[in-house]
Amino acid sequence: MARYLGPVCRLCRREGEKLFLKGERCFSTKCAMERRPYPPGARGRESQFRRRRASDYALQLREKQKVRRMYGVLERQFRRYYKEALRRKGLTGENLLIILESRLDNIVYRLGFASSRAQARQLVRHGHFYVNGRRATIPSMLLKPGDELSVRPQSRQRKYFKDLAQVLDEKDVPNWLSLDPLNMTGRVLNLPTREEIAPSIQEQLIVEYYSR
Repeated sequence: MARYLGPVCRLCRREGEKLFLKGERCFSTKCAMERRPYPPGARGRESQFRRRRASDYALQLREKQKVRRMYGVLERQFRRYYKEALRRKGLTGENLLIILESRLDNIVYRLGFASSRAQARQLVRHGHFYVNGRRATIPSMLLKPGDELSVRPQSRQRKYFKDLAQVLDEKDVPNWLSLDPLNMTGRVLNLPTREEIAPSIQEQLIVEYYSR
């Protein structure tokens, strides 16, 4: 399945909630969910008045699609993450979310170096970051506790990172990460707990979907 290249605001409207795919725009009045809080399509407005109960399968599918779109992961890779979560000790659903949060592009986003995960993926692919002193260009790279992320010295001279340095100390960073705004570095302190991951996600529905 190819990566979706259409307007991402349609994805939020399809899932019925903000997935924060467009960075700062999602927090403004220009957000599509603020202006058109109903599914896209010719009959989208009508569907919000329908009261038909969704089947269990439909609920499971929608939750899986929501999380996949939120983290920008394709179906085949998402299924691999699920199999890896199944092999790990603990709850499969929580393990899956921890794997997704450990991706390099997500950590770049969580540290405030990008305003969205899509932008974080682009920055990683263009080679703007080091992981443990080595250049990293694979957004799906999984980081572990103790790993250090830093902006490449040459990249700090670019206008984007110069502007970012002025506001980086105002970023709200999760407790499982640490950020040094002055040196533009971050570190993974530990793996996130379930309480530190988006509470709107119902991971049990995803487990049920793949357990059919």
